[in-house]
Amino acid sequence: MLAKNFKKSLLAVNIGLAMGAGFSGVAIAADSEVQAKEDVEVIEVRGIRRSLEASLNTKRFSNSVVDAVSAEDVGKFPDSDVGEALGRISGIAVNRAFGQGQQVSIRGASAQLTRTLLNGHSVASTGWYDQQNIDRSFNYTLLPPEMVGGIEVYKSSQADIVEGGIGGTVIVNTRKPLDLDANTVFGSVKADYGTISEETDPEVSGLYSWKNDEETFGALIGAAYSETNYQRNGIESLVGWGDIVPSTFQQTRERTAINAAFQYRPTENLELGLNVMSLELSADNANTSLFVMFPDDKAAACESVNTDGTCTFYRRPGTGANPGWAQTWARAGSMTSDTVDFDFKYVGENFELEGRIGNTQSDGGTDLTSNYGFWLGTPADYAGTYDATGDVIKIDVANKSFTAEDFQGQLSSAGWALKKQPNSDEETYAQFDLNFPVEFGAITAIKTGFRWADHEVKQETWTANTVDAIPAYDASHYYSGTITSGAGYVLPEPKLGQMISDGYAAISSFDNTSIGYKSGYGTIQEENFALYAMADFSGEGLRGNFGLRYVSTDASSDYYALDANGNYGNDLSTESADYSEVLPSANIAFDLTQDMILRFSAAQVISRANYTDMFAASSLSGYDDGTVGNETISTGNIGLKPFKATQADLGIEYYFDGDGMVSATYFIKDISSFTKVDQILNQSIGIVDPNSGEDNWTVATKGTGSGGEIQGLELQVQDGFDNGFGYQANYTYVDSEAPAENYPDRIELFSDSSKHTVNLVGYYETETYNVRLAYNWRSEYMVREAPYFYGNREHQDYGTLDLTAKYSVTDYLDVTFEAVNITEEDSIQIGTATGDAEVKAELRNGYPAWSFEGEARYKVGVAFRF
Repeated sequence: MLAKNFKKSLLAVNIGLAMGAGFSGVAIAADSEVQAKEDVEVIEVRGIRRSLEASLNTKRFSNSVVDAVSAEDVGKFPDSDVGEALGRISGIAVNRAFGQGQQVSIRGASAQLTRTLLNGHSVASTGWYDQQNIDRSFNYTLLPPEMVGGIEVYKSSQADIVEGGIGGTVIVNTRKPLDLDANTVFGSVKADYGTISEETDPEVSGLYSWKNDEETFGALIGAAYSETNYQRNGIESLVGWGDIVPSTFQQTRERTAINAAFQYRPTENLELGLNVMSLELSADNANTSLFVMFPDDKAAACESVNTDGTCTFYRRPGTGANPGWAQTWARAGSMTSDTVDFDFKYVGENFELEGRIGNTQSDGGTDLTSNYGFWLGTPADYAGTYDATGDVIKIDVANKSFTAEDFQGQLSSAGWALKKQPNSDEETYAQFDLNFPVEFGAITAIKTGFRWADHEVKQETWTANTVDAIPAYDASHYYSGTITSGAGYVLPEPKLGQMISDGYAAISSFDNTSIGYKSGYGTIQEENFALYAMADFSGEGLRGNFGLRYVSTDASSDYYALDANGNYGNDLSTESADYSEVLPSANIAFDLTQDMILRFSAAQVISRANYTDMFAASSLSGYDDGTVGNETISTGNIGLKPFKATQADLGIEYYFDGDGMVSATYFIKDISSFTKVDQILNQSIGIVDPNSGEDNWTVATKGTGSGGEIQGLELQVQDGFDNGFGYQANYTYVDSEAPAENYPDRIELFSDSSKHTVNLVGYYETETYNVRLAYNWRSEYMVREAPYFYGNREHQDYGTLDLTAKYSVTDYLDVTFEAVNITEEDSIQIGTATGDAEVKAELRNGYPAWSFEGEARYKVGVAFRF
């Protein structure tokens, strides 16, 4: 058995750290160790070094390839953002959106191929933004870090883990009352400041945990609230209309999270648990843009042209027909996610039975979309040069500052823009696992079980019928004061509340018979069943598991069919499909010496296709939205096969101290199938856009592609010293290659895959204070959202420097400081598609498609616990 190869003191440290961390990541399952656990004093995990030791022991004693993040203490998660904390782990790269770590990519696989579970089960979620895809990824910004006790990241697979993670599986564990002292109380208040928004925002969180003297019943309640004002300044490219667009995205994001957990142990053999999680996000936002070029300006002003005809240098005179066009998209966005999970565990004389039953559901999307715009300034204001020859567009013009008084006429809510796009997501699930010891040679235990899940997803687009006369007002009715914008511009600041209010007032009813509604309607009902069997084995210096997981899926999609003449049917149609997979897996750990482990794993894994690709509807995007050349028809495919890969790991780990380790791991993933997008520009489909008056569409279809490989190397080292200093460092190299024909951009790289990722962390701590400095960097990677508005582009290399610090005023009171993206790193994205690719012009030949200014955020807080 594994424990026999280590000193009793090391085992004691491991058990103490695991129990103090409050999560069950350490895998020490042998019967001979039960008495050892009872004889050891529990060590409470406090401080950065101790939390790293807890994470390290999770990795060391696992049979699989696992990394972990441990909370230092209740309310002391190592980062202010769950996604950012995951980004410290080797092999993980963070995809950021609006300044936060929103999704994670593991070992070069797309973020959509990362499976995230909360306490072992799914969490329903929808987006709040109408320009984003509906996928299976989890938005980590929803989950307050104060509620998290620890996170496990399974990079290899095993038969008893829920399928769905080709990149890996992330299991987020919340606190449980019987793991904490009775009457544990935590509370914190923080002030959050953004360097672009220049707003100071509140964050409040609290937790109370109680258990009786017999430790047979416990209850915990935790809550968190934050209000954050985000502002993102940048330059967007719309070659079809507007070409160069300084923009400002503003959002007031209110996040409320409530978690209630109950545990009951009526006997030593039986434990029951109930966990209720409610997440709510209000995300109203305004996107203000200034269009500085128009079709009738371009021909005369252009002095430099790319090979595909994209103009890369304009010189605009101070005379002409048009000034600039300023407009604001005002959106009311929201999302809720509610989960009820009941779990149980019964330990019999010769078996262990556990399971869970639950429901998770989410409603959200864009509750209202509205648009306000008019000519801004005079042609003389725009005289100067527009240089798009580099990675970021440079604008040098006569005037970059405007107020509401510079609008050339009255504004009103644009009737063609008014709509709402609600989404819903719900899953009901049941899972049962049976584990019993055996003596079949080296095989010590057999585990078997099943999981059933019924999942429903629905999307809608409701177009609006407007009142007879939408009133128009002076610009001061909708704008007051100014805001900074991309390229050094200062623009009128929108009154978001007024715009949303007037948008609702302009609507007489919503229409469910229009082209827009029928094209945007779709449902998916997916029933998944999994059955598995797994064996644990152990011998002298050897341990691991092997098993099989059988997975079957039945899926159907309701939609309004589109005929060859461009007419949608009046009745719903349904398409159905099914598939099944058998997924073998094996994990082996060799104890080469007392401190050195050689690991090997191999498995077949799947990730199901994104919902947005499975909707059978032929949906129209860009239809009647005021942007010429943005019209796209996208037809999904309910019959898409899952992403499937055969993968293997070979790694060596050397533990030279209780919190010191150095390791190297080689990994390979052979991708045999994945979703591809075929796209053709300038097609007639029989539908005339009422705004452009043209039947000219980008036609996108979804299918199952084949081929592709990801391989790479992870290197990591960490150590802590008696003088209070410590460090972590890791580097990941990824070589990913996918057939070019699977992507409209014809780039032979998997989405979200950076060739190089680096993490460097240094810290110093004493009994009264600690300081941690962390740097995370990743090389360029492809972001793919085609055929939707933003399309496919290459995000340039990106690095952030973060700082956290804590001073303990007393044993119960801490003062904290956090700084994120201290260097204010910009997000720069360029079009890199080849010349023959069927994509928009701004996404080809290195054109500077999008660039957004980096924002640093600073938090000061006070926290107490007792």
